[in-house]
Amino acid sequence: MTTPSFERAPDALRRARLRMLLIAWAILLPLPWLLPNDYMISIGVMFFINVLLIGSLNLIMGYCGQVSLCHAGFFGLGAYTSGILSANYGISPWLGMPAAMLLTSVAALLVGLPALRLRGHYLAMATLGANAILSVLFIQLVGLTGGPNGLVGVAPLEIGGFAFDDGQRFYYVAWLIALVFMVAMLNLAHSRIGRAMNSVVSNEIGAASLGVNPYTLKVGAFTLSAAIAALAGAMYVHFTMFASPETFSFSVSVLLVVMVAVGGWGNYWGGLFGALVYTLVPEALRSIHDVELLIFGASMIVVLMFFPGGLAGMFGRLAARRRRHGNPRAPSPTREPGAPAARLAKETRHA
Repeated sequence: MTTPSFERAPDALRRARLRMLLIAWAILLPLPWLLPNDYMISIGVMFFINVLLIGSLNLIMGYCGQVSLCHAGFFGLGAYTSGILSANYGISPWLGMPAAMLLTSVAALLVGLPALRLRGHYLAMATLGANAILSVLFIQLVGLTGGPNGLVGVAPLEIGGFAFDDGQRFYYVAWLIALVFMVAMLNLAHSRIGRAMNSVVSNEIGAASLGVNPYTLKVGAFTLSAAIAALAGAMYVHFTMFASPETFSFSVSVLLVVMVAVGGWGNYWGGLFGALVYTLVPEALRSIHDVELLIFGASMIVVLMFFPGGLAGMFGRLAARRRRHGNPRAPSPTREPGAPAARLAKETRHA
């Protein structure tokens, strides 16, 4: 499997993306007052949590070209760490969340140091083993995690006696954290580190000859990706005030990888589109639960077959084509982060 890379876009494009991001988040801001019930608001909260979760996996998969099948495990480790500190030891969630990120970073470092020396299927199998170990721990450490029955008694986020214990209140916390994450990812895509990642994915030997240490870069990105997943897990457990091992199983890790591909790996907007699909499609298919997996899987296959750049790539090509029709003298669009040069050239010829 060839994982796409990305390159630095012009500053004008970065500013345009920042404007689009701020406009989108401004539209999402009043949603809790417009949605009809708490259930719909909770879907909005889960969307922001999924933006962090899938966006963080896109960091290691799309930006560094490394397939990870243990992301749900890191998501769960963050959730259980912060939840256990809150439920069992009475520690404030505001301290539990950074503690969860720190512990998960250490765990990711221990996994990444040996695993990221491997490539391709060997790397995927190594991370799969890490997810299996974490899944077993979530079930077997009954005294800490609650075992198969799940962890209960988790405290909500609270500031000065004001508890974020319902969807409408928690929505704005998730809204803000997701916005900060998206802005940080935008800056990363235009930074020296971003260019180094692009060089490693494009030509690892060439990047090393220019002074880039590919191994160190991949381990750092893997650790950062796990820390962000842990933050998403901590937000999840303090929103639902419950954690169950099924939420962090291996099948969830596989589905997250699919969502990165569907959204558009290596594309700045890929995590956003992947989170949107991951949040809304299961809800839309809930009423036909018997064939939910069949429809969901078939839809994913169609997207991956006919839109290899994912939904973000598809919309990017449509927007570029519309700009060219409006201005025939306009130059060809700058390559999107995550679009391989060969594929871009092919798409340009057929546009």
